[in-house]
Amino acid sequence: MGKTSIESRLNLPGKLGWFLMEIPGPLVIIYCMLSIPPSLGITVHDLSWTNWTLAGIYITHYIYRAIAFPILQPTMSPIHALPFLGAAVFNVINGLSIGGWIAGYGPRYTVDDWAGSLYRIEIGLVVWGWSWLAVMFHDDDLREIRRAALRMQAEKAEKEGKSPEGVDKVYMIPKNGLFHYVLHAHYFCEWFEWLGFWIVGGLDFVPARNFLMNEICTMLPRALGGKRWYIERFGEERVDGRKAVIPGLL
Repeated sequence: MGKTSIESRLNLPGKLGWFLMEIPGPLVIIYCMLSIPPSLGITVHDLSWTNWTLAGIYITHYIYRAIAFPILQPTMSPIHALPFLGAAVFNVINGLSIGGWIAGYGPRYTVDDWAGSLYRIEIGLVVWGWSWLAVMFHDDDLREIRRAALRMQAEKAEKEGKSPEGVDKVYMIPKNGLFHYVLHAHYFCEWFEWLGFWIVGGLDFVPARNFLMNEICTMLPRALGGKRWYIERFGEERVDGRKAVIPGLL
């Protein structure tokens, strides 16, 4: 995918592949929220507003990530079948883990289940909400690089009287927002998004903690490799001291 995509017979179209590997996440959560409560002798209406809030913000993230994100992308590189399958399986397992917890196996419906948690929930929602907006902002900054290249190519083709060719791979160093400090600001913001999700559920929300740890463990090596790629392509001077993913640290 992206900078690491390769030519292969096992490649899937970028936008379709992305949608298919991400959409299991929200679908599994919906399935859990509707099917698990009856198996525990309760109804979906017995689940507290906090449980539904957790489900809602998870689904909201994936409405953007699975549906809006590929639609908004000007172009997407092909996705090889192996990372596609790995991501799809992870989203199913992660959805079952988180869905099981919020659909009844974690805190459920009594006042005591969420007693004294209001301030923590509010803080978590603020962290999640601002981080989600920041993810979309930085994603769009990356998209603007591709859109600008498409516009330039279209203008050039029009002047030459030719048909514009698609822009498959155009890379520049993004500079807006946290990209002024790190090369993978969207990763950093997504970590905080899922940290907020974990805060809403509390320390006992082990599936959310595991999800956050998985995000960091898979994205951190990509960010470090991405920094090396930027330095090789653009040079140390143009990278200008930016860190890979954590401002001022890493």
